[in-house]
Amino acid sequence: MTPEQPEALGVALEVIELLDRLGIAYQLGGSYASSVHGVPRQTQDIDLVVEAEEDAVAELLMRLPEGYYRDEQAAREAVRRRGSFNLIHLASGVKLDLFVCGDQPFDREEMARSLEVVLPAAPGRPLRVKSAEDTVLRKLQWFRAGGEVSERQWRDVLGILGSQGRELDSDYLARWAEELGVRDLLERAGGRG
Repeated sequence: MTPEQPEALGVALEVIELLDRLGIAYQLGGSYASSVHGVPRQTQDIDLVVEAEEDAVAELLMRLPEGYYRDEQAAREAVRRRGSFNLIHLASGVKLDLFVCGDQPFDREEMARSLEVVLPAAPGRPLRVKSAEDTVLRKLQWFRAGGEVSERQWRDVLGILGSQGRELDSDYLARWAEELGVRDLLERAGGRG
């Protein structure tokens, strides 16, 4: 980690480099993706979507450096149910939520559409980041699932829509918003559902 690099990103890079070495496809999501595409905000949590089966996750946990909390049983269960498990960097308290990529059509398309981005805090190191459209759609799903009360999720959506504007693929957004049951939320946010 360099002095200019936020602690959370430094921890994420350590895990991402291990994912790359193991050949595990990933994409950075959550607040980091929304910060890339919208309005930046600080976070100590990192969301990574990974395409991995049980043996690959076991290898990841085995090769993870000391100093991380890990729960092997929770990781195995996450792979089986296509859920999530976490890693916690004990010295910093940074938490990484690893979401095992689902097997639904949107999950597959979302993973395929990830972008390679170089962040100013990690120059020369391209990272796979969820697309702006997919970040909006997932945040709308989380907003709905959380009872439509999370101001952070809603602000992230508005930040991406405001920053990206006409650059967004509105047909893609409308198609998947309808399919995912969040078209009304997209329209409310001004994202042309």
